[in-house]
Amino acid sequence: MAAKQLAVHETTIPGLLLVDLPVHGDSRGWFKENWQREKMVALGLPDFGPVQNNISFNDARGATRGIHAEPWDKFVSIATGRIFGAWVDLREGPSFGAVFTAELDPSQAIFVPRGVGNSYQTLEDNTAYVYLVNDHWSAEAQGEYTFLNLADPTAAIAWPIPLEESERSAKDLAHPELADVEPMPPRRTLVIGANGQLGRALQAALPGADFADRARIDLFDEESLDRVRWSDYDTVINAAAYTAVDEAETPAGRTNCWDANVTGVARLARHVAQHGITLVHVSSDYVFDGSREGAYVETDNVAPLGVYGQTKAAGDAIVQTLPRHYIVRTSWVIGEGGNFVRTMASLAERGIDPSVVDDQIGRLSFTPDIAAAILHLLAERPAYGVYNVSNSGEPGSWAQIAARVFELTGHDPARVTGVTTAAYFAGKQAAPRPLNSVLSLDKIAATGFTPRDADEALREYLAG
Repeated sequence: MAAKQLAVHETTIPGLLLVDLPVHGDSRGWFKENWQREKMVALGLPDFGPVQNNISFNDARGATRGIHAEPWDKFVSIATGRIFGAWVDLREGPSFGAVFTAELDPSQAIFVPRGVGNSYQTLEDNTAYVYLVNDHWSAEAQGEYTFLNLADPTAAIAWPIPLEESERSAKDLAHPELADVEPMPPRRTLVIGANGQLGRALQAALPGADFADRARIDLFDEESLDRVRWSDYDTVINAAAYTAVDEAETPAGRTNCWDANVTGVARLARHVAQHGITLVHVSSDYVFDGSREGAYVETDNVAPLGVYGQTKAAGDAIVQTLPRHYIVRTSWVIGEGGNFVRTMASLAERGIDPSVVDDQIGRLSFTPDIAAAILHLLAERPAYGVYNVSNSGEPGSWAQIAARVFELTGHDPARVTGVTTAAYFAGKQAAPRPLNSVLSLDKIAATGFTPRDADEALREYLAG
């Protein structure tokens, strides 16, 4: 058998990749590297993370198996013998029903993506068909297979040995024809923390995603994470966090904050890493101490002042160990439910004149705009890493924003009095706050996303 060069070839089915394998032989037999992650990934094969290796041995020429589309990826090769392989795209989308066929011997392999129907017919006795998969077989998973009839007239597979002369399963001839096949849907996006401010905005922006509240997936609870069928997802958005900044400075709050924002993130990261999932993790301006002159950029060193900021910085460090991650760093988040803007609007309406901190500077981040930025990152797939996300425009203080809320709701902005952070929190148990929370938006803007002006967003929020 002449040795080929290792090479990866595209086929007529998107994501179905044919691989030439070098086979080195002498008088004793032959040797090949059947799966070589580093070399094959460098040539364009997905880094699909196999977890199980299976072998199907076939005694006689003409054994015919399939057409089955499983909810995982497969890497198929031949140990001995030769096959005629047939693959049919059974995924939702424009390539549904596309067919590719090829003869494989030990010098070739094929990567079969999730949802592509796989079948073969042996062309020699004693053929050993070997395949790696990236999820463990289970009876539950078998219920998610998609099947196609071996004799489907639309696919019209030209079997070298007519089916009536081959050894095949009656079940494989009883599966539905293409017109009756329900296509396999793509993997979904899972959103954890569905009932938080950002979670609710993501529900409006991502109607097809799977949204899990704390009753279903709780980062405090390892068992709730173990129950998730992770192979159903290609993306997880973590919008859950412990955000009681002042409470985090108490003994009980410190424990809960570390468990949710650090230990819980580590629990989540373990599952994400095992299944090759992209993780979008939401971070905070509190990872900085606020002493920088000008806007913080993504590469600035973290220096949190309080427990909450420490836990967010530690959670970010965990997420950054993952090969596929986006950390979305925000500031001064405003969404549904209780928040600073709603409080100021309520005070204005009730005739209360507030004293508001005037030496903390930043920009508001409205949750629909954070959600839009996350969708942009997932659609465009720029380089993985940290991206600052807030609304744009001139930075201001909390007191300036409060005065603007009064003005936009028809009240006298002069009713708002400015006060320093030190004076405001004097005698109170409170977490230290960064005085500068301004985040540079240059990096995400370079990907083609234009953050909405904060004042425009504030007008719309109050009008709504």
